[in-house]
Amino acid sequence: MGHPVDLKTLTAALEHAPARPPMRISSDYDLNPGVVLPEGRVLRPAAVLIAVLAGPDGDEVILTVRASTLKHHPGQIAFPGGKIDGAETAAEAALREAHEEIGLEPSNVSLLAELPAHETVTGYNVIPILARVAADFTPTPEAGEVAEVFRVPLSFLLTPANYAIEGRRWRGARRQYYVVPYGPYYIWGATARMLKSLADQVA
Repeated sequence: MGHPVDLKTLTAALEHAPARPPMRISSDYDLNPGVVLPEGRVLRPAAVLIAVLAGPDGDEVILTVRASTLKHHPGQIAFPGGKIDGAETAAEAALREAHEEIGLEPSNVSLLAELPAHETVTGYNVIPILARVAADFTPTPEAGEVAEVFRVPLSFLLTPANYAIEGRRWRGARRQYYVVPYGPYYIWGATARMLKSLADQVA
């Protein structure tokens, strides 16, 4: 890649130029075609906010480190987000969760795109919402849920060469997944897969 990729480039790519295939739904099982999923399974609706803001050296993506005390995915890296409640839209849920988890005011966010859903091994159908954060802010992590809030350059996350495939044994079988390590942060699983989908769009 000859120059850093910014949010403007990404949103242009998401408009699906004729030579570029549209994004498709993704899954934690993408790299594990031998897994047989039960028919009629019911996925719980959820949404995450892929929040991008201007940094000193270019656009950055906000990520969180989940608290080590959580029952599901403790210590893992994630986007702000969670379950969709009642009649909420995916965007409303993502904004609400981002406000609760990191103190990001909805009025400071401009929604850009609702991306194709991602199915997780924990039974969620997660809808990523791409958004621009207008003004810088000081995150306030929600005690008990978020251990840390950090940022990663968008251009790094949109470079396919930064991704690798690794694997480990899970529920009695070896499972493969995407990883995109950044400094001390090991970004993997569903978060890395959703980011990889974006990287593929601008490749």
